Amino acid sequence: MAFAAVFALSACAAQYRTHGYVPPEEDLQMIVPGVDTRATVEDVVGIPTTSGVSGESGYYYIESETRRLGFQRPQVVDRTVLAITFDPDGVVRNIATYGLEDGNVVPITRRVTETPDSDIGFIRRLFGNIGGLSLANDDL
Repeated sequence: MAFAAVFALSACAAQYRTHGYVPPEEDLQMIVPGVDTRATVEDVVGIPTTSGVSGESGYYYIESETRRLGFQRPQVVDRTVLAITFDPDGVVRNIATYGLEDGNVVPITRRVTETPDSDIGFIRRLFGNIGGLSLANDDL
């Protein structure tokens, strides 16, 4: 009985998991805005988690900590995003750190454009033209 009770209680303990990587502050102190380039940033702090789409955008290092309690869905308890932006010449412009408190929840909605005949079923569309065919052809 004691073993079953200990096992049941241990299943309810929160489990924490960290994903991603944000460089430590000591490494970031070595990057000098206006002097360092993309190559030196990669040498000092490593390859970024992701980078911007356009060539002039920055490097992003992202780290998230999630908590799972029992059979509940995992919940993000901490997130850090380090953004290193560059000017058009590839020189570091700015280094900024963002957390969960800086983010906004963006609801994802699916927007579908309605067509006039969208409420008509497939079979009705398939056989709807049978009565509309004309056998008389003026070109003959």
